[in-house]
Amino acid sequence: MPFTIAIDGPAAAGKGTISKAVAAHFGYAHLDTGLLYRAVGAKVLAGADAIEAAQALQAEDLENGDLRTAEVAQAASKVAVIPEVRSALVDFQVAFARRDGGAVLDGRDIGTVICPEAEAKLFVTASAEVRATRRFKELSEKGSDQSYDDVLADVIARDKRDSERATAPLKPAEDAVIVDTSDLSIEAAIAAAVAAIEAAGA
Repeated sequence: MPFTIAIDGPAAAGKGTISKAVAAHFGYAHLDTGLLYRAVGAKVLAGADAIEAAQALQAEDLENGDLRTAEVAQAASKVAVIPEVRSALVDFQVAFARRDGGAVLDGRDIGTVICPEAEAKLFVTASAEVRATRRFKELSEKGSDQSYDDVLADVIARDKRDSERATAPLKPAEDAVIVDTSDLSIEAAIAAAVAAIEAAGA
């Protein structure tokens, strides 16, 4: 029987880590919907048309090892404001969400647009400064020479673009449980998410 868990939130709030842990805990399939937009963004950077790339997207495109770069992240955020791109990717996400055996989807509009009927909804957030610190550390470990100030500016710009776009802006669903990870360890954040999902009937 399908049971959908929708996990939304801004970049570097911890939703990906929490989503993977929640999926493992409940034995559900997991989809990082941001990878759909990153895969389209990567194709655009390679010269493809955004709408055509979205319409032709295949599951194996999500396995591209280069989807986590800062350049692809910015391209993803830009293609995500194109209504035709979002429309092409909605069907992919909805079908995944209602698969038998349960599904966890994380993104920016899962609880509000993709799966408004999801059985459990979380909105994972943290302050821009905390998120920039996390992203800066992650990028530094990968050898990036971006400064903290540049990373913070990127986080703030992306938040603004994601929350102000006309189609499916980033915001918590009215019935979402807010999990603020600013002062939580990873373990505590995961525990809070699992407790909220269990309370929803998982």
